[in-house]
Amino acid sequence: MIIADKKREQIIDGAIKRFIHFGISKTTMNDIAEDLSVSKPSLYYYFPDKKHLILGVIERVFNDFFELLKKKYNPDQTLEDILFNTIDVRNTFFQKYYRLRITEGIPDLLNDDFIKGKLHVLKSAEKVFFSDIFEQAKVKGEIHHEDMSHIAELYLESLIGLCTMCIIETGKDLFPDKKALNKMTLKQKSLTSIFIKGLKC
Repeated sequence: MIIADKKREQIIDGAIKRFIHFGISKTTMNDIAEDLSVSKPSLYYYFPDKKHLILGVIERVFNDFFELLKKKYNPDQTLEDILFNTIDVRNTFFQKYYRLRITEGIPDLLNDDFIKGKLHVLKSAEKVFFSDIFEQAKVKGEIHHEDMSHIAELYLESLIGLCTMCIIETGKDLFPDKKALNKMTLKQKSLTSIFIKGLKC
């Protein structure tokens, strides 16, 4: 079982490298099999089609992101410092995996019920994590609000909105430069400070 899991992770590693370099739409399952020197039957054993491989990549990136979030989380810090740390982690992953451009790989990816279900699970896990962060801040008397799940959802969607604006301003075919990334990070942290002040009322 451990060997099987290792082989699966190696395939995902290979897929990430090729997706970033050549793009998802231009990458075939044959390309990945050749890169890794594995037989096509072996590749299809772990991933029956490209859609499932893309999902494996999404889950890997999210799980790595989530693990680092939890590792960096320090409940003794102020809410602002905690959220600033999560922004730094988020933007590190944004830079590292920006060129994956998952949704461009399969045009109808987000219309697929199977994929949507998996993405919903991942998104829900993140919302729960941030709900807990806000709840702990409430217990410490830093903020006041009743529905922490709603607050977490608003906060996360606001960060995503600023990230999307960065991509639009840069141009979807270009990688945001350091100046654009710093500008996005500053906006996200400014939003965070305003958001927290609002929750203190």
